[in-house]
Amino acid sequence: MRALVNLTLLALLAGAGYVALTQQDALPLRVPWKPAQSAEPTRPDVTGSEGLLQNLSDTALKAAVARNPVSIQALKAREYPGSALTVRQTLASGANYTRQVVSYQSEGLRINALLTVPRGALPRGGWPAIVFNHGYIPPAEYRTTERYVAYQDAFARAGFVTLKSDYRGHGRSEGEAQGGYNDSGYTVDVLNAAASLKRDARVNPARIGLWGHSMGGQLSLKAMIVDPSLKAASLWAGVNASYDVLATDWNPRPGQPRTLDALNRRYLRLLSPNAYLRELNGRPIQLHHGTNDQDVPYAFQKNLADDLRNAGQGVEAYRYDGDNHNLSGNLRAALNRSVKFFQKNL
Repeated sequence: MRALVNLTLLALLAGAGYVALTQQDALPLRVPWKPAQSAEPTRPDVTGSEGLLQNLSDTALKAAVARNPVSIQALKAREYPGSALTVRQTLASGANYTRQVVSYQSEGLRINALLTVPRGALPRGGWPAIVFNHGYIPPAEYRTTERYVAYQDAFARAGFVTLKSDYRGHGRSEGEAQGGYNDSGYTVDVLNAAASLKRDARVNPARIGLWGHSMGGQLSLKAMIVDPSLKAASLWAGVNASYDVLATDWNPRPGQPRTLDALNRRYLRLLSPNAYLRELNGRPIQLHHGTNDQDVPYAFQKNLADDLRNAGQGVEAYRYDGDNHNLSGNLRAALNRSVKFFQKNL
């Protein structure tokens, strides 16, 4: 699939237009993402617009980026009220915690989620909580109570409230699933999930973090940058490369190189959450990645860790030699490290 570049709209960059990382054909740059059959939406194909507006000023380009709904600037300009959590189904309890399917509101949509709450005396101020962000699962196949059971159980057993959002368009949640990269919807759902946890009297609103796997790793990083009240994030095999790298280097097809002109590369770099790591302001990030990950390259973690350090941010990065996208060979060790990370930082 070739990218579509509307030259007329691209020329509007100097004024009110923008180059958009989007799936809408009417916008200047279309970067279509296709779901991999294994675990993640995979590579975009990009055809550049060589020679067009290469000298666009940084000020104009930043203004263009801010107009894109997926940008950090646009996300920060929105409100995330969340809602009270409504119980939809009570499930069998875990070892020391209850489990329920609940729902919350996100942009007027009912989003289902899996909630765990520790048993026992409520700590002063409430339980610490983790917004749990899953990776790509075909939305029509997704079920609230399936996948990531062992992962969520590890945090629930350790005394954390956890809330695993379905995201819009998944399972029985309302809305349309537009993907985690070209559309802001899933990020909005994550931020409203965090806001909904803050409304729960059992949760300490000052002790909320995020766990994210694969696509959920990018959603978690965005949410951390947008909402300064979120204290820490543990990212597993995260799709956290800069957007220009995702557009050209993620799972390249042999003999079919993808290129970006200088303007679109600058634009995608500024659109990426990686350009705003300083806004974490020292809030801790933990990274986990296997070197034999066939879905998301280990290089994504290495580069993000370097970027975090260069931005003056603390990072705790773990490499699992030979392990896969789900860290199957080191699952218990990685979960234990994540639990200790949240016990320290929430």
